[in-house]
Amino acid sequence: MRWFIPGARQDSLTAARHRAFFATRLFVGLSAISVFPLYLAWRGVPSPLEVFALGWMLTPLVLVWYLSKSGEYERAQLLSACALAILIALIGAVTGGLASFAAPWIVVIALEASLSASRRLIAATIAIALFTAAALWFLVPVPASAAFGHAWLSIAGVATAALYAGGIALANSAFLREGQLAKLASEARYKLLAQNMSDVIARHGRDGAITFISPAAEHLARVPAAALLGHRLFDRVHLADRPAFLTAISDAARTSTPVSLEFRLHRESHASAPEFIWVEMRSHGIDGDTRVGEARQVVSVFRDITTRKADSLAVETARSEAERANDAKSKFLATVSHELRTPLNAIIGFSEMLAREDEIQLDAARRQDYARLIRDSGEHLLAVVNGILDMSRIEAGHFEIVTEPFAVKPLVESCRNMMSLRAEQAGIQLFTDIASDLPEINADPRALRQVVINLVSNAIKFTERGGKVDVLARARGSEIELIVSDTGVGIPESDLARLGDPFFQGRSTYDRTYEGTGLGLSVVMGLVKLHGGTVEIESRLSRGTKVLVRLPLDCQPNMKAAANNQITKFPQRPAFAGRDETKVRKSA
Repeated sequence: MRWFIPGARQDSLTAARHRAFFATRLFVGLSAISVFPLYLAWRGVPSPLEVFALGWMLTPLVLVWYLSKSGEYERAQLLSACALAILIALIGAVTGGLASFAAPWIVVIALEASLSASRRLIAATIAIALFTAAALWFLVPVPASAAFGHAWLSIAGVATAALYAGGIALANSAFLREGQLAKLASEARYKLLAQNMSDVIARHGRDGAITFISPAAEHLARVPAAALLGHRLFDRVHLADRPAFLTAISDAARTSTPVSLEFRLHRESHASAPEFIWVEMRSHGIDGDTRVGEARQVVSVFRDITTRKADSLAVETARSEAERANDAKSKFLATVSHELRTPLNAIIGFSEMLAREDEIQLDAARRQDYARLIRDSGEHLLAVVNGILDMSRIEAGHFEIVTEPFAVKPLVESCRNMMSLRAEQAGIQLFTDIASDLPEINADPRALRQVVINLVSNAIKFTERGGKVDVLARARGSEIELIVSDTGVGIPESDLARLGDPFFQGRSTYDRTYEGTGLGLSVVMGLVKLHGGTVEIESRLSRGTKVLVRLPLDCQPNMKAAANNQITKFPQRPAFAGRDETKVRKSA
């Protein structure tokens, strides 16, 4: 019945008083309605006074309607006391005054006000009771059959009974008032805690429906706390975390052990994309009120841990970067030591043999071979050192890019001519397809030449004898595309994620060891990044690799912004993709 009692929805004690008022008045009113036909059947035609008395007994129903509409409990109680006093006075006026059977009911006028916990109302009802008794004493003559002493005893008994009832009402009122004050103080303390805690406190059923949530929820979800009642908090839980959320609530309700869960919660935001925060929930079950058949409930405390999650992720990222740096250092030492030791051993060894030319009697052809080997080893050593220095300068942001307009076609043809002898010696066919309408590009020709040579050199190195390497250059919108593809060993999927990392070389299915430091592709990506371009790679294991370089026609506007960005990895665009291809795209 609480739903139609104004002002009693949040106060269980007030609601209980209202229900008691309704119950007694409905009982009296409905009893009068049911008794009236029986009284007519027994008495016959009633007198006007009897009709008035029976009709007056219906006033409790009017008072019930009044209280349900207004919520004015004290006023309704005062009107009820006045109505009862009038009814007692009317009946007593015709049935002997204080000697009437209705006179003892005067006591009830003050007694029934004891539930109100209002001293003002109890004092008013005591006054009404005493006034009713006095009216019956002075205005209604005592029947002759009643003795004088008996009349005084009646008035004394009624008066003392009314006063005693009033005392009981006052004592009951004081007791109820103290309980109410204690309850209000307790509620005020809990309300103060709930309003000033940064953590959110909620109470919900086993199905996750919220029945209470503290005001701090408004700061957590940026919506009013009332908007999270019922299942509306659950509706804000990230879809992937909802099964775990319901499981945690169910486990907390079923056991006495606290349950903890971290999940993502949707927070209101003005951004177009939904904003999710990380929330930690600690839940434990509590027993419901068995008197009203309330099921076991769950109390949860929610805390925003987005910052903690970000810090944890930063620590994990830093740890991964440290491990990666340590791995790169070890890889660097292992690779560079091998790449430096091999040509240095050759240079030292063949130099000693040339120094002992007279002793070992070298002919001219043998001297030429040793000199060529020393030169090749020196060139290889110089290439290793240059690659390390170039990569170091690129990563440090000290690699100087000097742009100028130039034609791409002669540069690519020059690189092809430089690599053609190496391809021929390796038994590999080298083809070029350069569009005749290639426009000029504003870039660093030295850097672009190094990009082309490194890509073609890698393609030749990782292609078996009898294979081929294709070099394609074409214009596409405001960009120039350079594609180098080969029919070599390809790249395993497990190595694609690290492709382009300094000193990293992917392994082939042939378990073949290839010379080099693994810096070629890293240098390519660094140079392309400095020009504001991109590098895309796709590969089929044992079927070859294709590298696509995109450079803007005017690299100058993109150089400064690109120099501040690190090389990042993205999913491959759907360009020239096959069904069984493994792809990776790197923004360089």
